[in-house]
Amino acid sequence: MFASFDFLHVVAGALVGFLVGLTGVGGGSLMTPILVLLFGVNPATAVGTDLLFASTTKIAGSSIHGWRDTVDWKVVRRLATGSVPAAALTLVILAVNGHPPSPALSATLLTVLGVMLLLTSVATLFQKRLVGFATRRETPGEPLSLIPTIALGAVLGVAVTMSSVGAGAIGVTALLMLYPALRLAKIVGSDIAHAVPLTMVAGLGHWFIGDVHVVLLLNLLIGSIPAVIVGSLLSSRAPDHLLRPALAVVLFVSGTKLLGWWGS
Repeated sequence: MFASFDFLHVVAGALVGFLVGLTGVGGGSLMTPILVLLFGVNPATAVGTDLLFASTTKIAGSSIHGWRDTVDWKVVRRLATGSVPAAALTLVILAVNGHPPSPALSATLLTVLGVMLLLTSVATLFQKRLVGFATRRETPGEPLSLIPTIALGAVLGVAVTMSSVGAGAIGVTALLMLYPALRLAKIVGSDIAHAVPLTMVAGLGHWFIGDVHVVLLLNLLIGSIPAVIVGSLLSSRAPDHLLRPALAVVLFVSGTKLLGWWGS
């Protein structure tokens, strides 16, 4: 067991866990590029491992939000109606392409991951302004929000299954636009609760097709579980006006690097 212990992987898990607890930014947007860019993990393996990493950490988060009654289960059901079937279909397509992933599939995953990181960087940087804009809008009503929410879930299902990114900052930002009357705490809680079944289905699917490194996953969780608790306890003292722009820059640089806009 000790021979499988990797200190650097534990440190990476702790760093991501701490930042997730501190800022609320999804672990996928941080962990997957770290695994690919710093540790040279195959993109498919990085995505699959990170999905189970995310689902494990978000189970605890959703439990807390459920206990505090900050989850709108109607919104969660609508999102899952679109995301879970979309994730399953995406997994079938990935499995058909064979294992190990072909160079073309790896390149596609890197492209999707890079684009999602760029979108997440924008959502992270301008989320406060979008909150203000959303609160000035009128509630669209049930008939107008049903189909867009299911469609949003489907888009997130495909994006998260292919890149492990999207269920955090992007999901919250989109929900803010669809449900401006909901409190921000309920938007965040609903997004986290929805991420549990989505990342679990996608992660188990990647495991089934052989894209999860179990030892790597355990090392990441050893670091992340205590760190996310510490980050959550310190979140009320975090300088949000400094952390969010810094995270947005990191995500933007990682996205451009994965897309090959600079470097090699």
